[in-house]
Amino acid sequence: MNALTNTVAALSIGLLTFTSSAKAELPDPGMDYAKGRTAIVITDPQIDFLSPKGVSWKLVGKSVEANNTVENIEKLMKIAGEKDIPLIISPHFYAPTDLTFQHGGALEHAMHGIHMFESKSRIDQDGFPEGTGVDWMPQYKKYINNGKTAVATPHKVYGPDSNDTVLQLRKRGIDKIILAGMSANLCTESHLREFMEQGFEVQVVSDGTAAAQLPGLDGYAAAMTNVRMIANSVKTTEEVLKQIDEQL
Repeated sequence: MNALTNTVAALSIGLLTFTSSAKAELPDPGMDYAKGRTAIVITDPQIDFLSPKGVSWKLVGKSVEANNTVENIEKLMKIAGEKDIPLIISPHFYAPTDLTFQHGGALEHAMHGIHMFESKSRIDQDGFPEGTGVDWMPQYKKYINNGKTAVATPHKVYGPDSNDTVLQLRKRGIDKIILAGMSANLCTESHLREFMEQGFEVQVVSDGTAAAQLPGLDGYAAAMTNVRMIANSVKTTEEVLKQIDEQL
């Protein structure tokens, strides 16, 4: 009983120290890579998010450019091929019949209002229409359409709950994920949350993503707060590339 009392007292003191200290910081668990068990997952590497030609550029463009997001995502795709790391793409897509959904959140309504990720046909009929907003960024196509990269079925809101990204990972024996893509506080963060709930280890690439910035609303800053509190690890692209070279 004394041992239990001492343990509780020690935990209480530790919690008090953490919550009261001005210098208190979150722990940094980190994530080690393992060959055959680590994959790179990219959410929504598509024109509507990442190109000045995309319909959301006025909202996300400043953040994309500040983080060098387009180039950083390409670096991750490139090293995936060089190091034979599984690359999984989780895209966003709306078929014509999806536009008859009867309800949705604020950003869903905003995306439908600007016809983001929409197509005139289903993906299983024609694939992503070439050069439209739902299509891959041109510089990514050689990494995605290489016969090795797995493209999950499209998600319809933000997370992988409604597509087969988790299945694609499980079937490959993956339990460690390097996560990047668009957008930071929506699809990327939602994938992070679901992956963590599913028991994966997740490292988020902080400058391999970006988000909408509106008056009084900074999606990127909000995401980085949550990402730091949720993920096993948060690193820049250059830090990730260095770790890959060392461990894979």
